[in-house]
Amino acid sequence: QLGLAVPGAPWQLLAPEPAEAAPSGAQCLEHDCFAVFWAPLPFAAASAACERHGGHLMTVRSTVAEDAIALLLQNRGGRLWLGLRLATPCTEPAQRLRGFQWVTGDSRTDYANWQPSGRSCGSRCATVSRELRWEERGCEEPADGFLCEYNYPDSCPRLPPADGLPAAYRTPFGVRGGDFLALPPGSTALIPALGLELRCAAAGGGGGLRWGRADCAEPGGRPSCSCPAGKALGPDGRGCASPCAGAPCQHHCVPNGDTFLCMCEAGYQLAPDKSSCEDVDDCAVSPGLCEQACINTEGGFECRCHHGYEMVEGRCQPVSSCYAAPCEHRCEDVPGGYRCSCMPGYAVHPQEPARCVLYCNRSQCPAECSSNTRYCYCPEGFVLDEASSNDTVFCVDIDECEMGFCDHNCTNQPGSYACHCSDGYVLVDRNHCQETQTEDGGGSSGDFELWTPVPSRGPPKMEHLHPGALVGIAMGVLCAALVLLAVGYHLAKKRCRPPASMDYKCGSPHEKEMGLHSRERVPQ
Repeated sequence: QLGLAVPGAPWQLLAPEPAEAAPSGAQCLEHDCFAVFWAPLPFAAASAACERHGGHLMTVRSTVAEDAIALLLQNRGGRLWLGLRLATPCTEPAQRLRGFQWVTGDSRTDYANWQPSGRSCGSRCATVSRELRWEERGCEEPADGFLCEYNYPDSCPRLPPADGLPAAYRTPFGVRGGDFLALPPGSTALIPALGLELRCAAAGGGGGLRWGRADCAEPGGRPSCSCPAGKALGPDGRGCASPCAGAPCQHHCVPNGDTFLCMCEAGYQLAPDKSSCEDVDDCAVSPGLCEQACINTEGGFECRCHHGYEMVEGRCQPVSSCYAAPCEHRCEDVPGGYRCSCMPGYAVHPQEPARCVLYCNRSQCPAECSSNTRYCYCPEGFVLDEASSNDTVFCVDIDECEMGFCDHNCTNQPGSYACHCSDGYVLVDRNHCQETQTEDGGGSSGDFELWTPVPSRGPPKMEHLHPGALVGIAMGVLCAALVLLAVGYHLAKKRCRPPASMDYKCGSPHEKEMGLHSRERVPQ
């Protein structure tokens, strides 16, 4: 699809310097050359060998470079070093480069082709094989060879072919061959039939690189013409024109002798007409590019997260429901939402789950005292203990059962109480019992319905009472009043305290539903 050419003639290698690896082949584009070296070296030694000729280990940032590797390997087995080295203590499989960095010092790429593997740590580098898969490898271990990359601001196109006048080229990094798309500066072209050697160098006047000025030679009385870099002989055999002049290429045109090749930018591929470019669906071609959702875009792709997740530094992280939760004390994420909880000594409000109220599950608990206001507070159903010292103030439970709220039986509970009815009765509210009535009209402790007594006859007529009876009734009422007064005084003295030191409520069944009690702490 990219129109890269494989050298047609066998490679002729320059005599290598002692102890120096020699290249086995190369592919050159307009601004880049890639060379393969088959020599068992560790990563550092391979990197130094590339740098000796002004290059570096190969970076594979697009499918163009991948196709160049396929042409260089020619199905030959073995693993070759790429210019990738782990820049973090351990690999990150979810990232495109897994935490690796190019030897050029950046992590920019539009392409990756890793062999699936788990997380690993230590000194790790990357190799590539004929399957074009990238594999992690210890940097100190020798690989079968390495790939070098050489970058140039400009290049010279190969000379146009002529019958009986083949040209042989030689690159600055030691590769010879007869077929290149382009040649880097410093390359030479030898035409044996003419005894002519040309050099790719900058033309005078800042005109860019060229093999040399157009000239004409007459060996054997037969003239032949040649053109400068980037030009091809016209139909008349004398004029020079660019092979890409008027080419229908949508993105890029690469001179290829007397013709041209169309190439596309990263994220695109050549259409069947070999001139226009169409978008590559990266998400379909390379599954697993994104952690959750992959959205193809024109010339690239975009990673997104599912509902309930957000993108954080390239990773999809769950969105915490507690960010907007109204919990007073604590919050924890649970499936489908959040749950509020309270700190020790507090409990979740039964009607408002986000609020916390003071709570005590014993008959006596330390009070909640404020250091600013010098007031102490107790949970509902508790009062401050008058016997507490100023250093430690306690709340004691109110025994509502001593107040006679229940008709029948009563069970005191921390901060509350519960009424129970005898057999044959049922609670009609929190405190009162009512006798149950069976279908035959008798009382029962089994199934029942609420029954309201209905008089079967009118009340008896009023009769005049004897004066002695009236005196007895009056004395009984007076005695009962005195007894109730004494009991009330005793209870008030025991459970309550003067209003100047504590606010409280007493005397009704609803006092257990009181709010927080407080007392001002008197400084010593």
